[in-house]
Amino acid sequence: MKTILLIEDDTALRENTAELLELSGYTVVTAPNGKIGIQKALSIIPDVIVCDIMMPEMDGYGVLQEMTNNSKTRHIPFIFLSAKTEHKEIRKGMDLGADDYITKPFEEEELISAIESRIARAKILFDLKNEKNSEDDESIRNLHQLKNFFWDEGEVSNYKRGMTVYNRGEHSNIIYLILKGVVKTHTMDVNGKELITGLYKPDDFLGFTSFDENIPYSETATAVEDAELVGISKKQVADILRKSQEVSMELMNLLTDNLSNVKEQLIQMAYSSVRKKTASTILQFVNVINPKPGNPIRILRSDLAATAGIATESLIRTLSDFKKDGLIEIEGRDIRVLDRQGLEMME
Repeated sequence: MKTILLIEDDTALRENTAELLELSGYTVVTAPNGKIGIQKALSIIPDVIVCDIMMPEMDGYGVLQEMTNNSKTRHIPFIFLSAKTEHKEIRKGMDLGADDYITKPFEEEELISAIESRIARAKILFDLKNEKNSEDDESIRNLHQLKNFFWDEGEVSNYKRGMTVYNRGEHSNIIYLILKGVVKTHTMDVNGKELITGLYKPDDFLGFTSFDENIPYSETATAVEDAELVGISKKQVADILRKSQEVSMELMNLLTDNLSNVKEQLIQMAYSSVRKKTASTILQFVNVINPKPGNPIRILRSDLAATAGIATESLIRTLSDFKKDGLIEIEGRDIRVLDRQGLEMME
């Protein structure tokens, strides 16, 4: 049953019109002036608003403006019901955005017909909007378009260096696309030692877990440098993947590549020498941060050690050796690669 909000200061007319509408099958909520009418509109979100113009507290024009300016009510069909019959008054009401203008006294059929047509029109527009949204989802056919969807529809968040994006154990409701900066994912081993499980740069996705709503994040994500991310709910992404096999396959390949990189990193952590681990980790950060040629990377020694899977003290000694060998240059936290090939060939 559709709900109509009737805003009218004339008590007798308000009660008679409400009775008429109720007999026609509508639920009617009434208000004696514009101020109360706005409060009730925001409270019940009616299907149609029928409103007088000349009223105390706030006139009908003010009510329409308030309804139009509020995202919750701007879609509600609005019908003026007024004794003002001058053409300029009717034109003013329509120019302000009213859907219809009925002059008093009015015929019962005229009012009912106006309400029915406006409800039908609102339904058609609603269905068209949903259809368009459905078509927009179906038009997402590759990862590039999926990333554009993140840009267009996602919520942007900014994180300073060291700020947490999400914590291990939190519900994994959001999937992110990195717009700027670098983010690390990390966890703790049984001895309480931090292990960096991944580095993510601009244009990388972050936060993928099972699409089961109850699955928490298995690791913590922290900004390595000032970062800007855009997030979309996991449900929205799941809906897109269900509708597009192409996007699902591309995303599966991307995640498979990520898993291969993690596996390679774990093998390196387990079997490589400290020198090779350190060299590979430096190059990994260079590739992710992607500084301009000749520029250094600024990275915490603890992050380098956690990514390489070695003790911080061992890493610092190895960096000192690399500096003596002319492979890198160190200035505070800054590391500048002088001999990339030498690092790549490290045994």
